[in-house]
Amino acid sequence: MVQSQTQSHTAYIAMGSNLGPRAAHLHAALQAMASFAVVEDTSFLYETPPAYVTDQPDFLNAVCRIRTDLAPAELLAALKSVERRLGRTETVRFGPRVIDLDILFYDDLCLDEEELTLPHPRLAERDFVLRPLCDLVPDLRHPRLQATVQELLQALPPPDMHRVTPVGEQLWRWGEKTYVMGILNATPDSFSGDGLLQDPDPVARAVAQARHFVDAGAHCLDVGGQSTRPQHPVISEEEELARVIPVIQALAGEVPVPISVDTFRASVAKAALGAGASLINDVWGTLLDPAMATVAAQANVPLVVMHNRMPNPDPTYRPVAAQMEAAYRYQDVASDVWSDLDAILARARRAGVPRWHLIVDPGIGFGKTVGQQLALIRRLDELTARGYPLLFGPSRKSFIGKVLGDVPPEERLEGTLATCVLAIDRGADILRVHDVQAVARAARMTDAVVRPAAWQAWS
Repeated sequence: MVQSQTQSHTAYIAMGSNLGPRAAHLHAALQAMASFAVVEDTSFLYETPPAYVTDQPDFLNAVCRIRTDLAPAELLAALKSVERRLGRTETVRFGPRVIDLDILFYDDLCLDEEELTLPHPRLAERDFVLRPLCDLVPDLRHPRLQATVQELLQALPPPDMHRVTPVGEQLWRWGEKTYVMGILNATPDSFSGDGLLQDPDPVARAVAQARHFVDAGAHCLDVGGQSTRPQHPVISEEEELARVIPVIQALAGEVPVPISVDTFRASVAKAALGAGASLINDVWGTLLDPAMATVAAQANVPLVVMHNRMPNPDPTYRPVAAQMEAAYRYQDVASDVWSDLDAILARARRAGVPRWHLIVDPGIGFGKTVGQQLALIRRLDELTARGYPLLFGPSRKSFIGKVLGDVPPEERLEGTLATCVLAIDRGADILRVHDVQAVARAARMTDAVVRPAAWQAWS
């Protein structure tokens, strides 16, 4: 494609799919656009009912912001070429499609030509476009209508749509129910006493534990081989691979739920994805290994980024408790945690991870005092209000033990349940826990109160 312009332009592209592997089509479109544009950012992902022609499957819809040197007509031709390459064929107007790519805005240009009108002429009536566009530029003013994107959305009835994330073969809907992630520690020395490597046959034990977790209500399994408790030495990459890969390979053929790999090494994450994992959980939030975001982007998998301040970026270094206390200082714990996470999320998006594949974890139990952790839980709604799904992992953590009178990990269930209930009430979406059955039951009860759609679905 010959690029006729020398000045870069900003355009917003609506993306939709309702045939076949919908999320995969959207990812393929993003990758294809890289040949003629820079994809600068993406919205969250939404599942929406069909418009105009209603007798067809639901759509996945998103919006991306691109920078391009193509003129408007050239950009339209390039997008139509992508649609054809991805398998779109002509059907009835507004009918089902493998992929649909529309130019919403091109700079602030107003254009009226036979093949292209800008801004998009039906933009103001489409909540399934305005809602994801609001994720990116709520204050962008429509040059014809003299209203912002947010004002246009507010003028419509409340949108009938669900924010979603593809996880493996599943599509997780946020806000309808709480997802439970069961912890499988492929270690000999977990702080909670549940390390699988204490068993003579750790893989067999992992499979049995995984089946038990699924039967008890787990929606996902998190496999990790590196202990993250303070003062614990970092194991080698080879040792971590030897611990987690056989477990993930065994689980991939035995359990019907997605498998997450708990690692801060991009190389381990990549191997785990090849072994059957479909989600990355990075307790260092890509800070120890920035290549983690690239691995997630290339594999098209969700990435959990946890808040975890560190005094030294060397992955072979782990500070002792006293050094950690001296290193982590907060002016305002909730605001500071979000500021740190926001910077990490921005870097991950620049590396190619779409916004809909990013999940945040406030890092309960990592580099925060007891008081700071309690304050953070109290103000979790300030983090969930940012729109990203939130993973909450308080299970058997030491701050619970201290609050309950210095009780050991095996006596921290009640405290874990209390913090999980509080987190759900404040909008948490995923609970990462050891005691799956008890937490799943508590989550179901809490969801019935705070998320009525969950109770309606069950009843």
